[in-house]
Amino acid sequence: MVRDQHDGFNIQPSTNPTSAEARTAKIADPGFGNIFTDHMAVINYSQDKGWHDARIVARGPLSLDPATAVLHYAQEIFEGMKAYRLADGSIGLFRPQENAARFNLSADRMAMPQIDENLFIEAIEQLVKIDMDWFPNVDGGSLYLRPFMFASEVFLGVRPAKEYMFIVIASPVGAYFKKGADAVTIWASENYSRAAKGGTGAAKCGGNYAASLIAQAEAAKNGCDQVVFFDAAEHEWVEELGGMNLFFIFDDGSILTPPLSGTILPGITRKSILQLAKDQGLRVREERYSRQQWEDDSNSGKLLECFACGTAAVVSAVGKVKSSRGEFTIGNGSTGQMTVKLRQLLVDIQRGNSDDSYGWVKKIT
Repeated sequence: MVRDQHDGFNIQPSTNPTSAEARTAKIADPGFGNIFTDHMAVINYSQDKGWHDARIVARGPLSLDPATAVLHYAQEIFEGMKAYRLADGSIGLFRPQENAARFNLSADRMAMPQIDENLFIEAIEQLVKIDMDWFPNVDGGSLYLRPFMFASEVFLGVRPAKEYMFIVIASPVGAYFKKGADAVTIWASENYSRAAKGGTGAAKCGGNYAASLIAQAEAAKNGCDQVVFFDAAEHEWVEELGGMNLFFIFDDGSILTPPLSGTILPGITRKSILQLAKDQGLRVREERYSRQQWEDDSNSGKLLECFACGTAAVVSAVGKVKSSRGEFTIGNGSTGQMTVKLRQLLVDIQRGNSDDSYGWVKKIT
């Protein structure tokens, strides 16, 4: 195994940072994914050196040769995570070790090199430290962090690349869905699948999201906020939304989410919700759930609530499902009590408003 040549981060502050006045204006209403901070973390990889040249530099365009491998064979993975301003004024990351571990699982699936988990987290911490003034003081505001890796070797042969770049950028964000506490409406895709057995569904790679965009456009055309995908084989079993896991709450005190079968992304928010739900006395079930069951249970009243969860949106209630067959409503079509409770329990931990008995928050010192 090649030893990494990492020997601390070289910090190179931007010589032309955003002025305090301009920054304040930008983060007053940041939206989601539109505004970016002044810096980025960058680390290079080669087969002979391993990971090396770790640095914090001014955020700027990348110069890529037209034959750069990622542009042709899509060797690329990423993570999504957030830094929060905690109640005591400090800054915290929510379960960053889980992001690091999932990043390496994605790397394995895409025939890419793993990165030391401590180095992954250090890159994020260094970026947050230098750009901490970018935290938006808005409801639900945070610093969204996007670590990603891509094949940077200039080569057109079909094989795993020998050179890679790992980069982290940061974006001040507000709420993901503008509707706030209102439940979202989702479109049941009948023409498209997100992933199949043996594919890349469990990896967080850009190709999965590219494949979902046409279905998302179909959802928008039909007045829906998101799209839900079903299994590729029978097109009957609920899997996940374009970028979020799904949960179902029933009148018997149980909560169900589709099992991780290699086609579903193992969400960190999903994992946290499962623990919180169990500790709230709900009977947790990781079981297959069909689209017909979903509709029947909604119509009978057996299904009380449904919500989607992920880093960006945290927890968002699903009130209505539409498809070419028609539509059905879950509960009264609004956010249910248990959804609100689970969301608040999670957010309070993330933002330091309650005791973190799970040890999920890592403070940046």
